[in-house]
Amino acid sequence: MRTLNWLHKWDVICIHKLLDASIHSKLLPVSRWISKSGDGWLYALFGLSSLIFTKGESSYFWALALGFAIERPLYYILKNTLKRNRPYRVANVPHYIEPSDAFSFPSGHTSSAFLFSMISSLFIPVLTIPLLLWSALIGLSRIVLGVHFPTDILVGVLMGYSISKFTIIWMGLI
Repeated sequence: MRTLNWLHKWDVICIHKLLDASIHSKLLPVSRWISKSGDGWLYALFGLSSLIFTKGESSYFWALALGFAIERPLYYILKNTLKRNRPYRVANVPHYIEPSDAFSFPSGHTSSAFLFSMISSLFIPVLTIPLLLWSALIGLSRIVLGVHFPTDILVGVLMGYSISKFTIIWMGLI
C-alpha cells in the first residue's frame, strides 16, 4: 500500500509540473487533435481497408481483431475494478476534454495506440517509427489534457505492447 501511495504522490507531482509549465498552453491545441486521433476510427479504417483490399485474406485484419478482442475487455475490467479517479477529480488539476468515463487506470487510448502500432509495424515496417512516436504522443496528450496520470500511460504502453506481442506470437506471425 505504501508503494501505491508513493506512486500516487509521484503522479500528482509530475502532472502538476507538466500542467504548470509555460509550454502547456502551446501544447493544448495539438494535444486535442492527437488525442482525438486515438479514438478508434483510425484502427477500424486500417483494419477494414486491409480486409476489403485482400478479399478477406488479411492476416493484418485478423491480428488487429484478435488484439483488440483481448485488449478492450481487459482494459474495461481493469478500469472498472481498480476505479482510479482521473487527475482532475483528485489532484486539483484542470481538464480540457470530457473523458467518456470516470476512471483513468489504465489509459485505453494509450493501450490501443501501442497495440495498433506494434501490429501495424509488423505488416508495414516503414511506419514503425512514425507509429510509435504517434502512440507516445497520444499518451502524452492525455496527460496534457488533464485526464490521465503518468502511470496510467505507462501501464497503457505495457498493456498494448504485451497484447500485441502475444497476438503476433499466438498467430504465428513471427
